[in-house]
Amino acid sequence: MGKWSISQPDVEKGCQKGQPKPQPPSPRYCPPAKPWFPWLVPLIFVANIAMFVYSMYLNNCPSTTGEDQCLFYHQLKRFSFQPFRENPLLGPSTTTLKQLGALDRKLVVENGQGWRLLSCMWLHAGVIHLLANMLSLLFIGIRLEQEFGFLRIGILYVLAGFGGSLLSSLSLGPSERPTISVGASGALFGLLGAMLSELLTNWTIYANKCAALLTLVLIIALNLAFGFLPRVDNSAHIGGFIVGFLLGFILLIRPQFGYLSSKYIPAGYDGKRKPKHKCYQYVLWIMALLALILGYAFCLVKLFGGEAIKRNLSL
Repeated sequence: MGKWSISQPDVEKGCQKGQPKPQPPSPRYCPPAKPWFPWLVPLIFVANIAMFVYSMYLNNCPSTTGEDQCLFYHQLKRFSFQPFRENPLLGPSTTTLKQLGALDRKLVVENGQGWRLLSCMWLHAGVIHLLANMLSLLFIGIRLEQEFGFLRIGILYVLAGFGGSLLSSLSLGPSERPTISVGASGALFGLLGAMLSELLTNWTIYANKCAALLTLVLIIALNLAFGFLPRVDNSAHIGGFIVGFLLGFILLIRPQFGYLSSKYIPAGYDGKRKPKHKCYQYVLWIMALLALILGYAFCLVKLFGGEAIKRNLSL
């Protein structure tokens, strides 16, 4: 019988003729990112509900207006609503809202109460106002927090609300009839604006691009149209939307389609890799940041003036 060699081939001689060349290792499959657990948006929801309940407790319509004037007094007692002619949204009085931190241009500019630009976004004029905003918050905010995390969405929510308050303050001249503004609408429109800019800056990762864009634009247009109804502060909506739109380019940028993180690239792989972001994403990031800084600076100077800004910052 013949003999069979079981010795290994000499690697120094290289591959023998007819043998295939060894293939370089290929990148591993990149699993989809695990969604964040949403806890901040539900916390904001609870905080808004709690603030409204406290505002109704502090309002105490029976003792300030009279039991026979309050709406649903027999069912709600101390928490009953102001007369419909005073507040058709079923809520507290203007005096109570102002006491808790409603946005009042005169108090902000002349009395140095700049904190009202933030406090007003946690107050609501009535049950109808509260329900409309909170349903929008849960519908929009939870999905965004699942995709981008609590930190980025929290920053976006607060800065958009602040931007809405700034434009709302500028919309009324000092000579007009004094009024107040409350509500989280500016922050919520900021979330809508961020959704639009997120779609534009991360264009390469979406499959049905045009359908997603048209749907989002329709939702935004309908919400802005409601701002022209009586007793609705559309300037806060527009201000929040603009700030959210700019922040979306800054905070919600994602890697381009086909990008692989270095942890999924095996050792020895020398194939071509895509950069993490496209050039236009960096350009939009820089332009949005500059526009945001200049816009905030312009509004603050126009609202307060140089000396007033220093006074409010010192507080």
